[in-house]
Amino acid sequence: METIQQEQEVVSMPRIGDKAPSFTAVTTQGEINYPEDYAGEWSILFSHPADFTPVCTSEFMTFAYMEEKFAKANCKLIGLSIDGLYSHIAWLRTIKDKIEFNGMKNIEVKFPLIEDITMNVAKKYGMIQPGESKTQAVRAVFFVDQKSIIRAVIYYPLSLGRNFDEIYRALVAMQTSDAFNVATPADWNPGDDVIISPAGSCGVAEERMTSTEELDCKDWFFCTKKLDKDLVLKEILKK
Repeated sequence: METIQQEQEVVSMPRIGDKAPSFTAVTTQGEINYPEDYAGEWSILFSHPADFTPVCTSEFMTFAYMEEKFAKANCKLIGLSIDGLYSHIAWLRTIKDKIEFNGMKNIEVKFPLIEDITMNVAKKYGMIQPGESKTQAVRAVFFVDQKSIIRAVIYYPLSLGRNFDEIYRALVAMQTSDAFNVATPADWNPGDDVIISPAGSCGVAEERMTSTEELDCKDWFFCTKKLDKDLVLKEILKK
């Protein structure tokens, strides 16, 4: 019974809509209190299996290369693995001094990388999944909004490198939904049409189908409208 309870504790994870679990941690950029230190801005907390591994190296270089792009969307990055601080520092120095990938080189990782030797943070966020590994964190991505609420979660296995364009797209799409009270369809990018929430009554449904407002209604439940790309970017991105 004790073994089952311990395994359930390891793989438990916070859900969309929950407040991000709080923790204090040592990082390559000093101590942080999460999510309290990030109140008022979005953050992405992500885990990787281990330092000095090739897939993780490619991911950290890509995230570091895109860090300014995320910052303009009011989003900070925080990495985590269960390696120690000195391993983190040595690995990040190696990335900057020696590694070239996908046209990127001399990449300096400036966002914090959490030391989690005890696995306390990884367990709080369900990053240790025994079916994949009992000693390494899977590739988890938590999107946390300015109110410290978890808005989206993406999990990848150890062998699969993440799509960072999709991570950025998801961030901007969620911020667009908040700002304009709309939903975003499959493969949405700024400038594409957005979806209006389904009508809540027969009267509203009929009104939408006959309205002269700039709605494109395929049926009463499926209505889209144009949302100018410049308007989206002006609202979302810092100037």
